[in-house]
Amino acid sequence: MNKESVLIVVAGPSGVGKGTVCAKLFDDLDSLDFSVSATTRNPREGEVDGVNYFFVSHDKFNNMIHNSEFLEYANVFDNKYGTPKDYVLKKLASGKDVLLEIDVQGAVMVMESCPSAIFIFILPPSIDDQKTRLINRGTESEEQLALRISKAKEEIKYAEKFDYVVVNDSIDIAANEIKSIIIAEKCKRVRNKKVIEKLIK
Repeated sequence: MNKESVLIVVAGPSGVGKGTVCAKLFDDLDSLDFSVSATTRNPREGEVDGVNYFFVSHDKFNNMIHNSEFLEYANVFDNKYGTPKDYVLKKLASGKDVLLEIDVQGAVMVMESCPSAIFIFILPPSIDDQKTRLINRGTESEEQLALRISKAKEEIKYAEKFDYVVVNDSIDIAANEIKSIIIAEKCKRVRNKKVIEKLIK
């Protein structure tokens, strides 16, 4: 009997390695599906609507906000990004576990709209390690780097709102810890009510 599908929300400060850890999870777990976001920005070369993003107009996006069609959404520079609620619910109904990799503020919004999700916060081993990772990316000036570190410290305070914390000292270990969390969550009695009911009948 199939266990209930779950929504897994992974968040953490910029540069902590969320994307790399999540990529490892997708490689390892066939049951895991990626949540496709909607955005008002134009497609980049090679991007496909419905695969990389759902590309929508600003008016369409605003209507979706008005109709409460997002689990979470945010303004990023001149564009908007959001997680369509219907898309995620359909994936879950089909038997797929859905992984949502978003920023900390977006995760807090999902806590309000979907409290039954599994919320995992990825931490750096240390602030010095976090700073080194950001420096190695080579995309920030000294001023931007200082701002990102300051923001990371503020975002780490939100870890207490999450169900689990995983320290990304090793990609393989962090991914294995998240897989263990998913397995344990799917074994919870509350997620197996239908299995129990079928056996009783």
